[in-house]
Amino acid sequence: MALNLVKLCVGADSVEDLETWIEFRRNEMRRAGETPEHRHTTRMIPKRREELLDGGSLYWVIKGNVQCRQRLLDIRPFTDADGIERCHLVFDPKVIETDWQPRRAFQGWRYLTAADAPADVGQGRAGATALPSDLRRELADLGLL
Repeated sequence: MALNLVKLCVGADSVEDLETWIEFRRNEMRRAGETPEHRHTTRMIPKRREELLDGGSLYWVIKGNVQCRQRLLDIRPFTDADGIERCHLVFDPKVIETDWQPRRAFQGWRYLTAADAPADVGQGRAGATALPSDLRRELADLGLL
């Protein structure tokens, strides 16, 4: 069973916002002559690297609910210009929507077992994606979705 991460997606109001931001960053990298990839820089370096890279994903919490995930492709530790150890979490740019799962705010990232991870849309609650996101958020807040 793959191990996953869960993290707050600060600044995004929806899965669509996240997808737009990913494409914007990839285009910026192309213009700068870099290989376009989606990566996130974090201060803490996951110690369970092999388990995470064995099919794991990062589950994004957007507006208080896990709403989507991205498959982890690599974890690249580095030391920044100030001498602080950090790492790049590198993801598949494809965003996979999941059933919504309420999450309280937290700092950084947390490990998430496959058993505790929400199902991908279409493998869990049928019809949920047909609902407008505002209604899905309200139903999730009530514990009904």
